[in-house]
Amino acid sequence: MIIEAFLRWAETAKAESRARAANALGRAYLQSEMPREERAAAEMAMTYLLDDPSPRVRLALAEAVARSAGAPRNVILSLAGDQPEIAGQIILLSPVFTDADLVDLALHGSDVTRVLIASRGQVPRAVCAALAEIGGEAEILCLLENDGALLSQASLKRIAERLGDCADIRGLLLSRDALSSDVRHQLMLRVSEALSESTLVQSVIGSSRLQQVTREAAESTTVAIAGTAGHEQLPDLVEHLRQSGWLTPAFLMHALCSGKVDFFACAITNLSGCDERRVRSIISRGRVHAIRALYESAGLTRDISTIFVEATLIWREASRKNSAAMLENVSSQLMRKFRLAEQPPAAATQLLDMVEKLANAERRQAARSFAALATLAAA
Repeated sequence: MIIEAFLRWAETAKAESRARAANALGRAYLQSEMPREERAAAEMAMTYLLDDPSPRVRLALAEAVARSAGAPRNVILSLAGDQPEIAGQIILLSPVFTDADLVDLALHGSDVTRVLIASRGQVPRAVCAALAEIGGEAEILCLLENDGALLSQASLKRIAERLGDCADIRGLLLSRDALSSDVRHQLMLRVSEALSESTLVQSVIGSSRLQQVTREAAESTTVAIAGTAGHEQLPDLVEHLRQSGWLTPAFLMHALCSGKVDFFACAITNLSGCDERRVRSIISRGRVHAIRALYESAGLTRDISTIFVEATLIWREASRKNSAAMLENVSSQLMRKFRLAEQPPAAATQLLDMVEKLANAERRQAARSFAALATLAAA
C-alpha cells in the first residue's frame, strides 16, 4: 500500500524531506485525478502529518491547501488551531470555513486569530457581529478598514458603544456615508467629551468656557445631523435623542429655526404620540389653535408653545415663498416679534435667549457670505 510505504518512510526521513513531501501530497490531492481509494489514503496521510513534530512540515502542508475549497475539512480545522505562523495562512485564506467556524474561532482564539479573521477577503455579517461584540481595538480597526467586511448597522452601533473612545475607530466610523444618524450623534458626543476633558484645551480657554463651547457645538452639530438624516433614519434618531435627554424645548426650537422641519415633525410625533401624517398636516397647514394644541400635547407649556406657534408660522410663510433668505432669518423675525412684547415668563425668556444667539449667528454668517461674494466680485 502506498500509504503504508509513506508512513514508514516518514518515520526516518529528515524534516526538510518530509516538508517537501507534505507540500507535494497536498497539491496532488487537490490537483490530480485519483481513484477513491488513493484519495482516501492521501487524506489519511495528510491527517497523519498534522502531528508531525516539525513546524516546517505542517507549514508546508498548510501552504499547499490554504486556498482550496476542496481541502479536507478536518485538515483545515486542525491547521487552524496550530501555532500562529501555520494557522495564519489557513485562517486568512481558506474558503472551507463556514460562518459558524469563523465565529467559533473568534470566540475562542487569540487577538491574532481575530485580526486574521477580520482581514479575510470577505467577512460575513454574522462573523462581523461576533467581532464587533468581543474584538479589541486592533481587530476592529482591521475590520473597519476591510472593504470585504459586511458590517450591519447593528454591528457599527455596537462598535461605537464599545470602542467609540478610540479616535482612530471614531474616524473610520464617521467616514462611512451609510452610518446611521443616531450612531453618528453618539460618536459626536464622544468627540465633545474628549475635547472637554483635554487638559491642553482647558488650559487655553478655561474649563467653564470650554463647557459652554462644547455644549453649543454639540447642539449645532446635532441639528446638522438631524438635517442630513434620511427619512427612514429619523424615528431611530429621534428616539435616541429622546432617551439621551436632548429633546428639550431649546433644542427643538433650534431645529425649527434652522429649517429642519422633517426632523422637528418626527420629534413632535414621538413626543405627542400623534399620527405622523396628522402632525405634518397641522405643522404645514393647521390653524393656530391646532398647532398650539399639538405642541402642548408634546409637553410644551403654554408660555413657550406660543413662541413655537409663531416660529412655525414664520417658517410656513418663508417656505411658501421659497425664500432661502427668509428661512435663514426665522430666528431674527421671531426675536423682533417677542422682544417688543411685555416681559415674558422665565421659561420663555431662556428660550428667547437661545433664539437670539441663533439670530446673531445668522447675522455673522450673512456677513461672512457677503464678504466672500464681495471679494469674488472684486477679483
